[in-house]
Amino acid sequence: MSSGLEWIEPDWPVPARVRVLSTLRTGGCSLGHYASLNLAAHVGDDPECVGENRRRLREAAGLPGEPLWLEQVHGTAVALHDGGAGVPRADAAIATSAGRVCAVLTADCLPVVLADRAGSRIGVAHAGWRGLVGGVVEATIAALRCPAGELIAWLGPAIGPAAFEVGPEVREAFTTRLPSLAECFVANARGRLQADLYGLARRQLAAAGVNAVYAGDWCTASDPQRFFSFRRDGTTGRMATLAWLE
Repeated sequence: MSSGLEWIEPDWPVPARVRVLSTLRTGGCSLGHYASLNLAAHVGDDPECVGENRRRLREAAGLPGEPLWLEQVHGTAVALHDGGAGVPRADAAIATSAGRVCAVLTADCLPVVLADRAGSRIGVAHAGWRGLVGGVVEATIAALRCPAGELIAWLGPAIGPAAFEVGPEVREAFTTRLPSLAECFVANARGRLQADLYGLARRQLAAAGVNAVYAGDWCTASDPQRFFSFRRDGTTGRMATLAWLE
């Protein structure tokens, strides 16, 4: 890490050529609500600051190329990073060739990284509750085209259950898909529910055949020094979770 940039790197049993990092909010040039390492171009920040923040990240992390930035819509489309230009409208990306950096942007939603045990393919998904209900994790697993049992998952920084209040319609949307997901919702004193994104993702991964799952114990909303949080602040920046093969 350099130039004031900080990030989290997974501690998980994958080959050394699998590289993953999830940025923190420090070390950039953005100001105000976006201070300081905002990496999103769609949230109202000065475009020059976003460009400079992305340049600093490329340099500090030694990225092999510009990340494939997505137009995220809380959907389930998966983009293949094949080296082409453009900004795909998708909420996940995969790569099977070295040097192609997949990226998702988050500020409470859950970044889910998937790699195969051989280190030959990598994927990362933007999984808020709508994406999880829609099946973005399952879509990413399918796009990787290998047995689910050969995949390992890492769950990056997201909002924790103590901070994520939802209505009963959210629980219903999940339990319609998989009744056991009801365990991830706890009633609160306001007659609403606290939802556990990490628990939901773990159960969906297990149901899809991915049983090796690591991390998943942050809370973006309760740590303003390190993380952006849309639920906490409304207008805010975005962190990036990047994944690539060397």
